[in-house]
Amino acid sequence: MTDPLFQPITIGTLELPNRIVMAPMGQGNAVGGIPDAGYPDYYARRAEGGVGLIVSGATAIGHPNAAFDVNEPHFHGAALDVWAESAKAVHAAGGRIIPQIGHVGLQGMAPVAPPWPGMGPSGVWLPGAQLGQPSGPERIEGAPMTLADIDAVIASFAEAAADAQRLGFDGVEIHGAHGFLIDQFLWARTNRREDAYGQDRTRFAADVIAAVRAAVGPDFPIAMRFSQFKMTDYAARLADTPDALAELLRPLVDAGVDFFDCSLRRFWRAEFPGSNLNLAGWIKQLSGRPTIAGGGIGLEKTALEYGAEGVYAHVADPSVAHLDDVRDRLDRGEFDLIALGRSILGDAAWPAKVRAGQHHDLKPYRPELLAGLN
Repeated sequence: MTDPLFQPITIGTLELPNRIVMAPMGQGNAVGGIPDAGYPDYYARRAEGGVGLIVSGATAIGHPNAAFDVNEPHFHGAALDVWAESAKAVHAAGGRIIPQIGHVGLQGMAPVAPPWPGMGPSGVWLPGAQLGQPSGPERIEGAPMTLADIDAVIASFAEAAADAQRLGFDGVEIHGAHGFLIDQFLWARTNRREDAYGQDRTRFAADVIAAVRAAVGPDFPIAMRFSQFKMTDYAARLADTPDALAELLRPLVDAGVDFFDCSLRRFWRAEFPGSNLNLAGWIKQLSGRPTIAGGGIGLEKTALEYGAEGVYAHVADPSVAHLDDVRDRLDRGEFDLIALGRSILGDAAWPAKVRAGQHHDLKPYRPELLAGLN
């Protein structure tokens, strides 16, 4: 019997050899928005290691101030040359890759010099006192986005998706999670508009998806990154019940999402009382679309520590303790794919080693890996 982790799957025109996804991880290393020349080899090594699908870290669409900071890669202009090489390198290694495109909005966690203004649905942001802590007092960051602002951002998303298709990527992922701009429209605490984009909090996300679908045609795969939590508030929620979640998902599906990349932090946690389904399980059930689940797979549990230089984590040793649970959930159809971040960052050959049963050869994750393109 085939290991559920290594069963092929087809989502529209996207044919994947297994269920293992390299989760989107922001690596920086893109001074002035131009990805480092090491990006193609970095991704190719993961394809060679047996990853079924690679999702790039967040990239900024071609709209002013869309980037998280000065080192976040762009997905427009001169940066596209490196992205084209990245797609070619992954394909040459037998892999599949999609870029994650996004706009940071008012996320504003990373200081930039000179500072640039953010933009959001209502000009309201709720920063955490520290990463992962409950949101602090709200702060006002300028005026709400105008309808012209909204139209410009939507057009930039569509242009980035069309560029992904032109460059030969296997699909595109729209970043709608973690407190980025689309998520700020979805979250009632940051979307306090009184117009149509406030009365229907899904409208902006749906308009972005519809514009992307129009730009790439009916067959190019579109994923959406979705989370309840924010980078500055792990307790934040978009929906407190399955019915409320269904209301958010329906317009996104109608607009053209093919599958959802669900950011869970811990894949085993139940999303709502009365059911063991995690967020990816609920989204699959309510939307009828395939889902990716991730969070805590492949590593021993690690605790965040706060030091003089900010937040850092201990080395995380590899672990296969959760894999039987993952396999059972895949078999039951709770979700369709699994995403690994730090495990794949620490060991590019993680899929190949797990498939061969070489668990003792798995390498640990080390925090310093985030500083390079290993």
